[in-house]
Amino acid sequence: MRLKGKVAIVTGAGSGIGRATALLFAKEGADLILADIKGQDETAAMIPGHAAALQADVGDETSVKELVAFVDHAWQGFDIFFANAGISGGLASILEQSAEDWQEILRVNLIGPAMAIKYAAPAIKERGGGSIICTGSVAGLRSGAGGPAYSASKAGVISLVKTAAQQLAGSNVRVNAICPGLIETGMTEFVYERARAKGMEEKLGHLNPLKRGGQPNEIANAALFLASDESSYVNGHALVVDGGLSSSHPFNRQDYGRTAI
Repeated sequence: MRLKGKVAIVTGAGSGIGRATALLFAKEGADLILADIKGQDETAAMIPGHAAALQADVGDETSVKELVAFVDHAWQGFDIFFANAGISGGLASILEQSAEDWQEILRVNLIGPAMAIKYAAPAIKERGGGSIICTGSVAGLRSGAGGPAYSASKAGVISLVKTAAQQLAGSNVRVNAICPGLIETGMTEFVYERARAKGMEEKLGHLNPLKRGGQPNEIANAALFLASDESSYVNGHALVVDGGLSSSHPFNRQDYGRTAI
Protein backbone atom coordinates (compact mmCIF):
# COMPACT_ATOMS: atom_id res chain seq x y z
CA MET A 1 0.00 0.00 0.00
CA ARG A 2 2.72 2.45 -1.00
CA LEU A 3 0.16 4.97 -2.29
CA LYS A 4 -2.42 4.60 0.49
CA GLY A 5 -4.36 7.82 0.93
CA LYS A 6 -2.98 9.31 -2.30
CA VAL A 7 -5.00 10.68 -5.21
CA ALA A 8 -3.48 10.35 -8.68
CA ILE A 9 -4.34 11.66 -12.13
CA VAL A 10 -3.19 9.39 -14.98
CA THR A 11 -3.51 10.40 -18.64
CA GLY A 12 -3.50 7.95 -21.52
CA ALA A 13 -4.87 5.17 -19.31
CA GLY A 14 -6.88 3.41 -22.01
CA SER A 15 -4.25 0.76 -22.67
CA GLY A 16 -0.56 -0.04 -22.47
CA ILE A 17 1.60 1.83 -19.97
CA GLY A 18 -1.21 4.06 -18.72
CA ARG A 19 -3.58 1.19 -17.98
CA ALA A 20 -0.87 -0.92 -16.35
CA THR A 21 0.11 2.03 -14.16
CA ALA A 22 -3.47 2.81 -13.18
CA LEU A 23 -4.05 -0.80 -12.11
CA LEU A 24 -0.82 -0.87 -10.11
CA PHE A 25 -1.48 2.50 -8.45
CA ALA A 26 -4.92 1.24 -7.40
CA LYS A 27 -3.44 -1.98 -6.04
CA GLU A 28 -1.05 0.14 -3.99
CA GLY A 29 -3.92 2.11 -2.44
CA ALA A 30 -4.41 5.21 -4.63
CA ASP A 31 -7.68 6.71 -5.80
CA LEU A 32 -7.48 7.46 -9.51
CA ILE A 33 -8.73 9.95 -12.04
CA LEU A 34 -8.18 8.62 -15.56
CA ALA A 35 -8.12 11.39 -18.14
CA ASP A 36 -8.05 10.87 -21.88
CA ILE A 37 -9.33 12.43 -25.09
CA LYS A 38 -11.93 9.63 -25.30
CA GLY A 39 -12.54 9.03 -21.62
CA GLN A 40 -11.48 5.70 -20.11
CA ASP A 41 -14.52 3.96 -18.67
CA GLU A 42 -13.10 0.54 -19.54
CA THR A 43 -9.98 0.98 -17.42
CA ALA A 44 -11.98 2.64 -14.63
CA ALA A 45 -14.32 -0.36 -14.61
CA MET A 46 -11.34 -2.56 -13.75
CA ILE A 47 -10.87 -0.52 -10.55
CA PRO A 48 -14.38 -0.40 -9.05
CA GLY A 49 -14.84 2.19 -6.34
CA HIS A 50 -11.37 3.70 -6.75
CA ALA A 51 -11.31 5.25 -10.24
CA ALA A 52 -13.21 7.83 -12.24
CA ALA A 53 -12.89 8.45 -15.98
CA LEU A 54 -12.84 12.01 -17.32
CA GLN A 55 -12.48 13.37 -20.82
CA ALA A 56 -9.64 15.81 -21.45
CA ASP A 57 -7.41 16.92 -24.32
CA VAL A 58 -3.96 16.87 -22.73
CA GLY A 59 -2.49 19.20 -25.34
CA ASP A 60 -5.10 21.90 -24.80
CA GLU A 61 -4.34 24.37 -22.02
CA THR A 62 -7.95 25.11 -21.13
CA SER A 63 -8.79 21.40 -20.97
CA VAL A 64 -5.88 20.65 -18.63
CA LYS A 65 -6.66 23.68 -16.46
CA GLU A 66 -10.28 22.57 -16.10
CA LEU A 67 -9.26 18.96 -15.38
CA VAL A 68 -6.94 20.01 -12.56
CA ALA A 69 -9.48 22.46 -11.10
CA PHE A 70 -12.24 19.84 -11.16
CA VAL A 71 -10.14 17.14 -9.51
CA ASP A 72 -8.74 19.58 -6.96
CA HIS A 73 -12.28 20.52 -5.93
CA ALA A 74 -14.03 17.15 -6.19
CA TRP A 75 -11.29 15.12 -4.48
CA GLN A 76 -10.10 17.91 -2.16
CA GLY A 77 -6.69 17.86 -3.82
CA PHE A 78 -4.38 15.32 -5.41
CA ASP A 79 -0.81 14.13 -4.91
CA ILE A 80 0.34 12.61 -8.21
CA PHE A 81 0.03 13.54 -11.87
CA PHE A 82 1.29 11.02 -14.43
CA ALA A 83 1.42 12.84 -17.78
CA ASN A 84 1.58 9.73 -19.91
CA ALA A 85 -0.65 10.37 -22.94
CA GLY A 86 1.21 10.60 -26.23
CA ILE A 87 1.21 9.88 -29.96
CA SER A 88 3.96 8.45 -32.15
CA GLY A 89 3.55 9.94 -35.62
CA GLY A 90 5.03 6.79 -37.17
CA LEU A 91 8.47 6.50 -38.75
CA ALA A 92 8.16 9.00 -41.59
CA SER A 93 11.49 10.67 -42.35
CA ILE A 94 12.37 14.28 -41.64
CA LEU A 95 11.71 15.03 -45.33
CA GLU A 96 8.22 13.52 -45.15
CA GLN A 97 6.72 14.91 -41.96
CA SER A 98 4.72 18.09 -42.51
CA ALA A 99 4.57 21.14 -40.27
CA GLU A 100 1.11 19.97 -39.24
CA ASP A 101 2.56 16.57 -38.20
CA TRP A 102 5.18 18.31 -36.10
CA GLN A 103 2.67 20.66 -34.50
CA GLU A 104 0.30 17.89 -33.44
CA ILE A 105 3.02 15.61 -32.08
CA LEU A 106 4.64 18.44 -30.12
CA ARG A 107 1.21 19.64 -28.92
CA VAL A 108 0.36 16.30 -27.35
CA ASN A 109 3.78 14.97 -26.36
CA LEU A 110 5.51 18.12 -25.13
CA ILE A 111 2.98 20.90 -24.59
CA GLY A 112 0.77 18.34 -22.82
CA PRO A 113 3.33 17.58 -20.07
CA ALA A 114 4.19 21.29 -19.84
CA MET A 115 0.55 22.16 -19.17
CA ALA A 116 0.29 19.29 -16.68
CA ILE A 117 3.21 20.74 -14.73
CA LYS A 118 1.92 24.31 -15.02
CA TYR A 119 -1.46 23.52 -13.47
CA ALA A 120 -0.74 20.45 -11.32
CA ALA A 121 2.30 21.84 -9.49
CA PRO A 122 0.48 24.61 -7.57
CA ALA A 123 -2.32 22.21 -6.60
CA ILE A 124 0.13 19.53 -5.43
CA LYS A 125 2.10 22.16 -3.48
CA GLU A 126 -1.09 23.11 -1.63
CA ARG A 127 -1.48 19.44 -0.73
CA GLY A 128 1.96 19.54 0.93
CA GLY A 129 3.93 18.16 -2.01
CA GLY A 130 3.95 15.17 -4.29
CA SER A 131 5.07 13.89 -7.65
CA ILE A 132 4.65 14.77 -11.32
CA ILE A 133 5.83 12.11 -13.76
CA CYS A 134 6.13 12.63 -17.52
CA THR A 135 6.59 9.90 -20.10
CA GLY A 136 9.70 10.48 -22.17
CA SER A 137 11.45 7.87 -24.33
CA VAL A 138 14.87 6.55 -25.26
CA ALA A 139 14.07 8.24 -28.58
CA GLY A 140 14.67 11.51 -26.74
CA LEU A 141 18.17 10.43 -25.75
CA ARG A 142 19.67 9.32 -29.06
CA SER A 143 18.57 8.83 -32.64
CA GLY A 144 17.32 5.54 -34.02
CA ALA A 145 14.36 4.85 -31.75
CA GLY A 146 11.59 6.94 -33.29
CA GLY A 147 10.55 9.39 -35.98
CA PRO A 148 12.02 12.91 -35.99
CA ALA A 149 9.07 14.80 -34.49
CA TYR A 150 8.44 12.12 -31.87
CA SER A 151 12.12 12.01 -30.91
CA ALA A 152 12.29 15.79 -30.65
CA SER A 153 9.16 15.88 -28.49
CA LYS A 154 10.60 13.33 -26.08
CA ALA A 155 13.95 15.12 -25.91
CA GLY A 156 11.89 18.15 -24.96
CA VAL A 157 10.19 16.22 -22.15
CA ILE A 158 13.57 15.26 -20.68
CA SER A 159 14.69 18.89 -20.72
CA LEU A 160 11.30 20.01 -19.39
CA VAL A 161 11.42 17.93 -16.20
CA LYS A 162 14.93 19.18 -15.41
CA THR A 163 13.90 22.80 -15.92
CA ALA A 164 10.65 22.36 -13.98
CA ALA A 165 12.42 20.73 -11.02
CA GLN A 166 14.65 23.80 -10.73
CA GLN A 167 11.84 26.32 -11.15
CA LEU A 168 9.73 24.55 -8.52
CA ALA A 169 12.52 24.61 -5.94
CA GLY A 170 11.23 24.70 -2.38
CA SER A 171 7.72 23.54 -3.33
CA ASN A 172 8.21 19.87 -2.39
CA VAL A 173 6.83 19.00 -5.84
CA ARG A 174 9.13 16.53 -7.59
CA VAL A 175 9.16 16.35 -11.40
CA ASN A 176 10.70 13.37 -13.17
CA ALA A 177 10.45 11.50 -16.46
CA ILE A 178 10.42 7.84 -17.42
CA CYS A 179 12.17 6.92 -20.68
CA PRO A 180 10.87 3.55 -21.88
CA GLY A 181 12.59 1.51 -24.54
CA LEU A 182 10.63 -0.76 -26.88
CA ILE A 183 7.45 -1.65 -24.98
CA GLU A 184 4.61 -3.70 -26.49
CA THR A 185 1.70 -1.26 -26.45
CA GLY A 186 -0.88 0.14 -28.85
CA MET A 187 1.60 2.84 -29.85
CA THR A 188 4.21 0.28 -30.94
CA GLU A 189 1.70 -2.14 -32.47
CA PHE A 190 2.81 -1.19 -36.00
CA VAL A 191 6.40 -2.17 -35.14
CA TYR A 192 5.34 -5.56 -33.85
CA GLU A 193 2.96 -6.14 -36.77
CA ARG A 194 5.68 -5.31 -39.30
CA ALA A 195 8.09 -7.70 -37.58
CA ARG A 196 5.49 -10.48 -37.50
CA ALA A 197 4.71 -9.97 -41.18
CA LYS A 198 8.41 -10.45 -41.97
CA GLY A 199 8.70 -13.45 -39.63
CA MET A 200 11.13 -11.49 -37.46
CA GLU A 201 9.15 -11.10 -34.23
CA GLU A 202 11.80 -13.00 -32.26
CA LYS A 203 14.31 -10.27 -33.17
CA LEU A 204 12.33 -7.50 -31.51
CA GLY A 205 14.32 -6.08 -28.63
CA HIS A 206 17.49 -7.92 -29.60
CA LEU A 207 19.46 -4.68 -29.81
CA ASN A 208 19.38 -4.38 -26.02
CA PRO A 209 21.42 -6.60 -23.67
CA LEU A 210 18.32 -8.34 -22.30
CA LYS A 211 17.43 -9.44 -25.86
CA ARG A 212 13.71 -8.74 -25.55
CA GLY A 213 11.11 -6.01 -25.66
CA GLY A 214 9.54 -4.69 -22.49
CA GLN A 215 6.04 -5.00 -21.07
CA PRO A 216 3.82 -2.18 -19.78
CA ASN A 217 3.94 -3.45 -16.18
CA GLU A 218 7.72 -2.95 -16.17
CA ILE A 219 7.20 0.76 -16.84
CA ALA A 220 4.35 0.86 -14.33
CA ASN A 221 6.75 -0.37 -11.65
CA ALA A 222 9.05 2.57 -12.43
CA ALA A 223 6.11 4.97 -12.28
CA LEU A 224 5.12 3.55 -8.90
CA PHE A 225 8.60 4.21 -7.55
CA LEU A 226 8.57 7.81 -8.78
CA ALA A 227 5.03 8.36 -7.46
CA SER A 228 5.75 6.97 -4.01
CA ASP A 229 7.67 8.40 -1.09
CA GLU A 230 10.40 5.86 -1.81
CA SER A 231 11.69 8.32 -4.43
CA SER A 232 11.49 11.33 -2.10
CA TYR A 233 15.03 12.47 -3.05
CA VAL A 234 14.66 11.87 -6.80
CA ASN A 235 13.94 15.07 -8.69
CA GLY A 236 14.66 16.44 -12.17
CA HIS A 237 15.66 12.98 -13.34
CA ALA A 238 14.94 10.96 -16.49
CA LEU A 239 14.71 7.31 -15.41
CA VAL A 240 15.59 5.04 -18.34
CA VAL A 241 13.79 1.66 -18.47
CA ASP A 242 14.98 0.07 -21.71
CA GLY A 243 16.73 -3.21 -21.00
CA GLY A 244 20.08 -1.50 -21.46
CA LEU A 245 19.40 -0.27 -25.02
CA SER A 246 20.64 3.27 -24.41
CA SER A 247 23.90 2.05 -22.91
CA SER A 248 25.11 2.02 -26.53
CA HIS A 249 21.92 2.56 -28.60
CA PRO A 250 22.94 0.52 -31.67
CA PHE A 251 20.49 0.18 -34.51
CA ASN A 252 20.29 -1.34 -37.96
CA ARG A 253 19.27 1.26 -40.54
CA GLN A 254 17.77 -1.44 -42.77
CA ASP A 255 15.46 -2.56 -39.94
CA TYR A 256 14.70 0.99 -38.81
CA GLY A 257 13.83 2.34 -42.22
CA ARG A 258 15.33 3.94 -45.26
CA THR A 259 17.56 6.97 -45.11
CA ALA A 260 15.94 10.28 -45.94
CA ILE A 261 17.97 10.81 -49.10
